[in-house]
Formats: sequence, C-alpha cells, structure tokens
Amino acid sequence: MGDVLAGIHATWEFESDSVLIRYQRGHRTPKLLQALRERRIPHDALASVALSPGKRGTFVLRAAPRSGADPLMDAAAGQLKEESDPYRLVLPADQEAAALHYRDRLSAVLAADADLPAARYVVAAPDSPLSFKAYDGKASFDGQRVDFRWSSTGASSAKWKAGDQSFPVTELTGVEWRTPEGPAGYLRLLRRASVPTPPDRVDKDPAAVVFGFRNGTVHESLPFAAAVLESVRRAGPVPVAPVPGAPAAGRRDPADIAERIRHLGELRDAGLVTDEEFTSKKTELLAEL
Repeated sequence: MGDVLAGIHATWEFESDSVLIRYQRGHRTPKLLQALRERRIPHDALASVALSPGKRGTFVLRAAPRSGADPLMDAAAGQLKEESDPYRLVLPADQEAAALHYRDRLSAVLAADADLPAARYVVAAPDSPLSFKAYDGKASFDGQRVDFRWSSTGASSAKWKAGDQSFPVTELTGVEWRTPEGPAGYLRLLRRASVPTPPDRVDKDPAAVVFGFRNGTVHESLPFAAAVLESVRRAGPVPVAPVPGAPAAGRRDPADIAERIRHLGELRDAGLVTDEEFTSKKTELLAEL
C-alpha cells in the first residue's frame, strides 16, 4: 500500500506508477463519485497537478487529465460541475503541508509529453453492462452493442416509426453527451458515414436518447457514455467494401473528417486541447481529404 491522503469525499493512495482514488459513500458525496467507487489513474494519464485555496479554509488538490487519456472526461467535455470532478480532492486546512508534498511528488513524475493529448485511453471506463432510463426510452450497453428501446409515452413519432434500435460499436465513431443538468441534455451515438442530426432535433434521431427531467442523470448516463466511447476506440476502424460514389481509396470520408474537427473544437472550447494542438490536428485531418 502506498501513502494515503484522505480528503472530503475521497481518498488518494499514491503508488509507484499511479494514484488510486477511492470515493466515499454517503449523501454528501456527489452521486457520480459514488457511482464510480474507485479509479486508478496512471501517472502518464496526467497533464498537470495544482493546489489552490478552497472554500471555508480548505485546500483543493486537482490533477488534470490529458486529453485522450480518460474516456469519462472526454465524454464529459468540460460539462461537469466542480464538486463532481473526479480529479478533485478537497482537504482541510491542517492538510496543507501534506497536499504541497503530494502536489510536488506528482508533478515530478509527469510524462515528458504531458502537455500533449494521450495516444490511447489509459484510465479504464466503468464496466459494462450498463443501462439508464431516458425520457424517451431506455438505453443499454453490453460491451458490444448499444440498444435503445423507445418509451410508449415519451418517444417521438419519428422514433416509433424507426423502431427500437441496436448499434454495434464497430459501426460507431464516438458518443456525444450533453449534461442532463442543462436545458436540453441527450446522449447521441455518432455513426460512420452519417451526418448527425442538429441538437434541436435529437428527439427525432433514432441514434439518440433525450434525458428530460430526472432521467438520464449524470451518474448514470456519463459512465454509460464513457464505456461506449472506450469500446468504440478499442474496436478501431472497420474496413468496408467500396461503393459507387464513395471517397477514393486512401482518402477519408469528408463527413468523418468534419465530425472529428467538430469534436476537436469542442475539446478546445472545453480547455482540453490548446489552440496550437487544435490547429495542428485540423491541418493533419484536412490533408487526408
């Protein structure tokens, strides 16, 4: 067992190559943290570590993850409330010296390229199977397929007409999650060679579920989104037979390029990717057309 730093809502255990974070149970702990239970964060998943004053004499130790290292934070895209941040440890005033020590200790083991996006996910997503109830249906994921079963009272006529849906992860390119704590939350699957429906029409998109009041809560829908996203990235691209009118071999589908650039823009707006990284990656993607 490594050294332990116990704070409010969580305990961090410092090991030789990672930090094991265990979240406390109880009505004062945010439900997302309770649902996560514990997470192992390898050192190479971290971009930075900072210590700052908190409320009522507390101190806050926060480890910022690298873009592309943690599917949960990629799916959240900067939408989590401060108290639900799984990388945030609130400490009482008498722990300041210990917090300074561990801040410096973690900072010293950050990867040389910690300021760059990670090449792959190194923080595990929540285990499947997972499911949650949305306003217009039920979503479930078994590790291989995402299923949507429409509600008889909440689903739009367009979704009823399309029927219940099942999506293998090999047919997906990503997941778009909009927090249910906002005015129009939803979870949408991004499909290959498919133009996403505008956000104001997700109620008619058979590849999306709408959260609504008290449905699709953060502690249920965000771990779901993270698990699907990790499985999509692990599955990787799937070769498809050429069809008339398809992009020439060796070139990317323009719709896929546009979607990836849009996603990069969201990461930049959320502070997870710098302007320089966004510009560089955008140039690379455009060169693939």
